[in-house]
Amino acid sequence: MAEHTLRDKVAVIGGGAKNLGGLLSTSFAAAGAKVVVHYHGDSTANDAEKTVRAVQDAGSQAVAVQGDLTRVADVRRLFDTAVDTFGGADVAVNTTGMVLRKPILETSEEEYDTMFAINAKAAYFFIQEAGRRLNDHGKIISLGTSLLAAFTDGYSTYAGGKAPLEHFTRAAAKEFADRGISVTTVAPGPMDTPFFYPQETPERVEFHKSQGMGNQLTQIEDIEPVIRFLATGGWWITGQTIFPNGGYTTR
Repeated sequence: MAEHTLRDKVAVIGGGAKNLGGLLSTSFAAAGAKVVVHYHGDSTANDAEKTVRAVQDAGSQAVAVQGDLTRVADVRRLFDTAVDTFGGADVAVNTTGMVLRKPILETSEEEYDTMFAINAKAAYFFIQEAGRRLNDHGKIISLGTSLLAAFTDGYSTYAGGKAPLEHFTRAAAKEFADRGISVTTVAPGPMDTPFFYPQETPERVEFHKSQGMGNQLTQIEDIEPVIRFLATGGWWITGQTIFPNGGYTTR
């Protein structure tokens, strides 16, 4: 049986420069993985370099790769870098996404296209390329949202854009199963990161907090162990969407 640890493995982390992706990059490195740290643009280039240095300080190796994951060529280049630099890839985690809270009647065509490109198209082709390039017994993990299990207003293009991940995950899990590759989606509750607050009023922030255990938002430190487990000992879980959210929603 294959060994399901991160020791001597290669991990590709979409959005791996900061926040949850940055934490995954460094924790995977501490567990023995080499890391390909993806970042989107110039505004996160310094974060990516800091994360690469943190990986190196942890005694592992890393490389930063800029790319717009809504462009299939950039997704392919990301995995090309893993193969060219480290000889292959074993784990692929896509933490990228974009949040928009806006009523349907006020949403423009451009906003719709942008949200579905980032949250659905990029996720689809990340899974596709991971399925092509990962070694046998690899793991593919995508970041969804607990809003998939909520009945709420305002998030039609965000939750709607993330909703296809469940279907992509199920299909890929079946199609890649003969190679022992597991495919999962992790759907956290609202996370205490800079992406969350611009979309909400202070009153709604307090409401979101009130729906979780201990009257708090999800922390990235709550989600990192779940993803690390799916990338290692939890390999037998596949085709599923998991909702680690402190009771924010359930399904």
